[in-house]
Amino acid sequence: MRRASAIALAAAFVASGSALGVVAARGPAAPRTMDDRVRQIASTLRCPSCQDLSVADSPSIVARQIRADIATRLRDGQSPRQIRGYFESRFGQSILLTPAAHGIDLLAWVVPGLLVLAGLGLLGLTFIRWSRPKRQDGPDAAGVELSPGDRALLEREVRSIDVETT
Repeated sequence: MRRASAIALAAAFVASGSALGVVAARGPAAPRTMDDRVRQIASTLRCPSCQDLSVADSPSIVARQIRADIATRLRDGQSPRQIRGYFESRFGQSILLTPAAHGIDLLAWVVPGLLVLAGLGLLGLTFIRWSRPKRQDGPDAAGVELSPGDRALLEREVRSIDVETT
């Protein structure tokens, strides 16, 4: 029964992980309106005046001006990559909310994946360990090997208890 529940739990983890992988690979839905397109680009830029919010979420005047500039640039036909490049050239790399995928910043992309893989490996080893039957051969249940003299004494005591109960 334990083995079947462990297999069912492992299958559930694999299914949910696969579903998350498909959703992550598909990415977000394409923006439909101009406001959605502006918000999509603005959410990748850090607000220069508040530093802890994206341009899309910041109520500051600077963020409003940047959102208006993004809308103007989109109407002029610039791509999201060109618009982010413009703001990066103007404010530096610190305006980007996502780190670049090269150099030391590559660690920010690689380490979380490695941690997830290590966690899944540990989870798999735990499932394997739980599903293995317990070995009863060799040492007794307490895990201690009895000497021949101790075993003889134990058997004599067990026989004496059996005789007393009958």
